Amino acid sequence: MIEKVKAYLKEFDLDTRIQEFSESSATVLDAAIALNNEPKRIAKTLAFRLDAEALLVVCAGDARVDNAKFRTAFNMKARMLSPEETLELVGHAIGGVCPFGIPNTCHVYLDTSLQRFNTVFPACGSSNSAIEMNLKELELCSQSKGWVDVCKDWI
Repeated sequence: MIEKVKAYLKEFDLDTRIQEFSESSATVLDAAIALNNEPKRIAKTLAFRLDAEALLVVCAGDARVDNAKFRTAFNMKARMLSPEETLELVGHAIGGVCPFGIPNTCHVYLDTSLQRFNTVFPACGSSNSAIEMNLKELELCSQSKGWVDVCKDWI
């Protein structure tokens, strides 16, 4: 999957900034260790069901989805995709889910928990990759539909 992301990010001249690690970066903590950075700066991509499509929310590593905020923002209950559904609908396996190189049927939103950072580190389609991006690059490359406030427990 990382090859698909590399090809996609090449369109934005960002493919050379992808980092690949010998160790896993599949979880927020793993990624923070691999990057020698704070877990909160890891931009995790959460995949939810939106009818027969996927709704992706990219949020800070220390944020958790607030069900009431999610329901208000999207007028539906937050139902995460299973690993099989994620691979089928998003094209990336759990541990490497990102908003890059995904089908046009995926709906991507960025959570306000990311706005406290100049740069963040989303995955790049594999369980041992990441890229450092500023928020404008993330907005552009993710083809985000906008910013939402659907998370809690971040400072």
